Amino acid sequence: MRNSRQKQAGVAVVTALLLTTLAITIVASLFWQQQVQVRSIENQRLQLQKKWVLRGALDWARLILREDGRGRKVDHLKEAWATNLAETRLDEYVENGRADTEASEATLSGQISDAQARFNLNNLATDGVVNPKAVLAFQRLLNNIHLESSLASATADVIAASQPKKKSVANNNTGKSPNNSAEGGGSNPTVTTNTASNANQTSTDIVPEVQFLRFTQIDDLLSVTGFNAEILAKLRDFVVVLPRTTKLNVNTASAEVLAACISSLSMSDAAAIVASRDRAEFLDISDFKQRFADKLANLAEGEIAVFTEFFIVSGKIRLSRSFLNFNSLIERNETVTKIIWIREL
Repeated sequence: MRNSRQKQAGVAVVTALLLTTLAITIVASLFWQQQVQVRSIENQRLQLQKKWVLRGALDWARLILREDGRGRKVDHLKEAWATNLAETRLDEYVENGRADTEASEATLSGQISDAQARFNLNNLATDGVVNPKAVLAFQRLLNNIHLESSLASATADVIAASQPKKKSVANNNTGKSPNNSAEGGGSNPTVTTNTASNANQTSTDIVPEVQFLRFTQIDDLLSVTGFNAEILAKLRDFVVVLPRTTKLNVNTASAEVLAACISSLSMSDAAAIVASRDRAEFLDISDFKQRFADKLANLAEGEIAVFTEFFIVSGKIRLSRSFLNFNSLIERNETVTKIIWIREL
């Protein structure tokens, strides 16, 4: 009897231990699931807050550019939009669930740069036709930054192939004068569509013969034979892809880009232009040409400007452990600004 009771007591102890272990496991699992759900909700909240901070940052940039556009038509590197925003705390504007006595660790930093200070790759071709002058300029730019100049022609060909092409289509509609007279009486009136004099009239239509996707960003150069990530890293500060052909802003362009786009300039000449504008910006194209009359006597004014329509806004948002890097292209027409694209990095 004693042994039987001892066995029963042992079984009861083991059963109690098993039940305790099972209960602890279930409770731990519930706590873990709850922690995962809390962390997931927290991450979603941080993502939403970053989106709102990004929206506010772009609205701030658009406001600065819009106010700047109301003044004189000159854009240079001493204006308010060209001032970088250092890492700035947003503790008073972003709530991240911390205690009132703790810092939110929400920060924003960024800058606005002139997109027309760079060489626009879409200048290489228009309506599917390569622009030889722009190709030569791109070749000079590649030489200035010690890259293979033969990449310019290959790039122009791919960009031209990606654009819709214009084609002349003849309208051969001739006039008709049907006579549907019936033997029994009345006749229908004569209907004239087009006269014979318009038979050979031509019109220009856009024929979409696109073989490649349109270039929208610098990384699209990887589709061109000869380009790789290392070349793109060297080229990224000197080229841009804008929605249409644009003029180069001589008030903001680097010496490498100036020497490439203005064939009469050497690198030393371009460096002298940069030094001159640092002292005083160019007020207009005439001012630009007068300061360097010996170098710019034959300059064609149609490809340069002292104002800008496209700007790139880049920045970094930090919320606790979460980060967001972004770039955005903004177009400004007179006093109106609009976002062309936003890319999260």
